[in-house]
Amino acid sequence: MPDVWIGLNSDDRRRYWWRTGIGTLLITGAMVAMSLTARGPGGWWLVGGCGIFFIPMVFSTVNAIYGRVLLTATGLEFRTFVSRRSVPWSEVAGIERRQRASRSEIWWDLRIARVRGRSLTIPGTFTNRMMDAELERKQAVIQERWSRATGG
Repeated sequence: MPDVWIGLNSDDRRRYWWRTGIGTLLITGAMVAMSLTARGPGGWWLVGGCGIFFIPMVFSTVNAIYGRVLLTATGLEFRTFVSRRSVPWSEVAGIERRQRASRSEIWWDLRIARVRGRSLTIPGTFTNRMMDAELERKQAVIQERWSRATGG
């Protein structure tokens, strides 16, 4: 079996880059406006606090956009900007589809339920589309590789 990469396609990656860029511009604009209207030393703490909170949020989004997983005969290899992790197929108890709700949207992603330990989100498998054929295809490919590897 050849190895298979699972991640966001170029259209989705571009779409999430645009969303991240526009959100970054809006929040940066708000922080600049806050800094220009800040009176006294107390206002700068608010601007700095927002900046310190915002930078990891943008980094997390970029990390999610470029995260991928490699399906091999022995297991899954997660690859993101900040980490590399391998999970053998023998540790996988199931592939789950998770739904998360924010204030304005609902997001879906895929997770690996492990025999022991906490479940792990599979990089490159998130979407905000309700019936996303691409996410279902990714789930089917991972399920198939898992069942082949475990003989199930």
